[in-house]
Amino acid sequence: MSAPAGARGSAREEVLARLRAGRDAGAPRTAPGPVPRDYARRGAHDPGSPGALDLLVERVEDYRATVTRAARAEDVADVVARLLADAGSVALPPGADRAWLAGVGGRGAVVHVDGDPHPLTAADLDRVDAVVTGAAVAVAETGTLVLDAAAGDQGRRLLTLVPDHHVCVVRAEDVVGTVPEALARLDPLHPLTFVSGPSATSDIELDRVEGVHGPRRLDVVLVG
Repeated sequence: MSAPAGARGSAREEVLARLRAGRDAGAPRTAPGPVPRDYARRGAHDPGSPGALDLLVERVEDYRATVTRAARAEDVADVVARLLADAGSVALPPGADRAWLAGVGGRGAVVHVDGDPHPLTAADLDRVDAVVTGAAVAVAETGTLVLDAAAGDQGRRLLTLVPDHHVCVVRAEDVVGTVPEALARLDPLHPLTFVSGPSATSDIELDRVEGVHGPRRLDVVLVG
């Protein structure tokens, strides 16, 4: 619903008044008002609970991504091997668990570890079939995965933007209900990447095109 004409006019005059005040060095400055913080900080489900995991699966699949459950960490390699059955080459962050790709490397696929011995370039990543990473946190209510480029199993942002297929391993204990819960776990000084499904865009006719700004395919492996 659009704002009443009078309200729009008042807002316009307020903005123009602030601009004029900013232009005039001698004019008094208006102190910023308080930022409201009355939004919901917690979801209906506790972090890592069955309810949170089920909601995450539902929301991720709404974005045309897939979710495969792995009961134990030891099962991740088998799941990844099935998801990458046709991949001839895979990239991996330097701090990731190389056991994740045990089934992939065992059948002859080439595994490129970023930084071993040199960082992978955009051209290198454009030639690999897939990348496998972890996630810092996942938001159940929005179906969003967050990568923070910290040392560990997520790697540089470039790793997940260039390859056409992204397999993301998410641990149950890292699944929270809401965005505020997720932000409380993250370091704002890190470059944060929020992933909600495969990369997608649409034109004015609403024709959906996937893979324009990132991976065309997203597979989530939910552990626990």
